[in-house]
Amino acid sequence: MTARRAAGWLALAGIVALSFNLRPAAVSVGPLLAEVRDAVGLSTEGAGLLTSLPVLAFSGFGALTPRLAARLGIHRATLLAVVAVTAGLGGRALVSDPLPFLLLSALALAGMAAANVLLPSLVKLHYPERIGRVTAVYTTAMAIGLTGALLLTVPVADALGSWRWGLGVWAVLGLLAALPWVLLARRDDSPGHARRRAISVGQVARTRLGLAMAGFFGLQSLQAYVAFGWYAQVWRDAGYSPAAAGALVALLAAVSIPLSLTVPSLAASRRDQRRVGFTLIACYPIGFAMLLASPATLAVPAALFIGAGCCVFPLALVMIGLRTRTPEGTAALSSFSQAGGYLLAGLGPFGFGWLHEATGSWRVPLVAMLVLVVPLALLMAYVGRPRELEDQLAPPA
Repeated sequence: MTARRAAGWLALAGIVALSFNLRPAAVSVGPLLAEVRDAVGLSTEGAGLLTSLPVLAFSGFGALTPRLAARLGIHRATLLAVVAVTAGLGGRALVSDPLPFLLLSALALAGMAAANVLLPSLVKLHYPERIGRVTAVYTTAMAIGLTGALLLTVPVADALGSWRWGLGVWAVLGLLAALPWVLLARRDDSPGHARRRAISVGQVARTRLGLAMAGFFGLQSLQAYVAFGWYAQVWRDAGYSPAAAGALVALLAAVSIPLSLTVPSLAASRRDQRRVGFTLIACYPIGFAMLLASPATLAVPAALFIGAGCCVFPLALVMIGLRTRTPEGTAALSSFSQAGGYLLAGLGPFGFGWLHEATGSWRVPLVAMLVLVVPLALLMAYVGRPRELEDQLAPPA
């Protein structure tokens, strides 16, 4: 096996391990939110901030990632992201006050944000001719990690006697995910991996495609993070136990496992992705109608349809690579789409909780989620058409 081929397999192993570890930082708190609030003294506002932290971290730290990768090298930046995820996950399971818990959660999510931005660039760099296939592999790993975190966090906490074990166990997997990147980090000094000038976020912000991708990413992420942050509580209030409500959200996430294997490859096999996108987006209204009609008796089919709608996420990731020609363009579009998009999405979990608090019902916030499907579909009509970012870039100032 040649050194280049060995590096390719090592990169694939690193991408898959990293992807598996990205979602527990964001979603493992949801099924244990009530227990965490009681233990560390989180107020209602603090809980709303906690559920909004993932999207806020993506927005704040995602924008810095291309410059960090250009300065350190993409593999070293990825290693730093993995270390941040692991330290934050382990540390927050040990504290007993709200501020340290929020800060350590933010550290884990900062690493997650950076890694999310870097993954499409890593795929473009190592597998430029297999973007669809490799994106399918890593989004499936992400879906498995997401489902595992939602499904296993409560049982682990119950079996070991504390919510701290339920959250802290995910840090162990983070340590394993760091190993391939320790080896790959050395390649950033090799002649074939010279650090290149990053395309600035400001350049992307002046393009129609960049703005549309940010809006698209933001609205699909808003839907997903409201689902993972609040729907367990919706089902708990409908009469389900904490474990059963967590299992329902895990079912919602599990739908993305088979779809993540097929959607990116299907999207990459055609120039126009609108038909794929519209099919997925159409699942949202069906799921919301079921939640509004009967959140208890229609919980399972509602979870299945909303989970299918959430698979717009792997479609959005693969389109970042398909809408650019270079790794630098991919990094810039990934950064701006996720930073700007998650800034918009950060309003979702907080707003959903505020609407529930203001009305005393889940009906109004669920109707709001249904209405937001309309602009998501309109943006899909634009970003789904074949075009490339580099053709819209203005020269750097």
